[in-house]
Amino acid sequence: QAHLVESGGGLVQAGGSLRLSCAASGLTLSTYDMGWFRQAPEKGREFVAAIRWTGGPTILAESVKGRFTISRDNAKNTVYLQMNSLKPEDTAVYYCGATQNWADVRALRYRYWGQGTQVTVSS
Repeated sequence: QAHLVESGGGLVQAGGSLRLSCAASGLTLSTYDMGWFRQAPEKGREFVAAIRWTGGPTILAESVKGRFTISRDNAKNTVYLQMNSLKPEDTAVYYCGATQNWADVRALRYRYWGQGTQVTVSS
């Protein structure tokens, strides 16, 4: 059974940093394009970042560009989202997703996604 499990969320002051992890079980992430998206109560789902496991460039949403970095570690079957200079508007549940179609990552059409991890940024 394929599962994605996000971790690393928590409470942080504005300007602080968090590193989220997305660990895969039952599938090999090196064969998937991976994305991060988030959802806040009044904002709906929002694309955050994506990485093409086969070697393409990464994509970052304009709202996080220059602050967030997406990366991977194939040996650990894990994708990361390094979040720096966090702002209160970054508060949301963060999810990772896996797809075999790069064109779908920004549209949030994923074959698999996890349960999410809560990120709360205080002002």
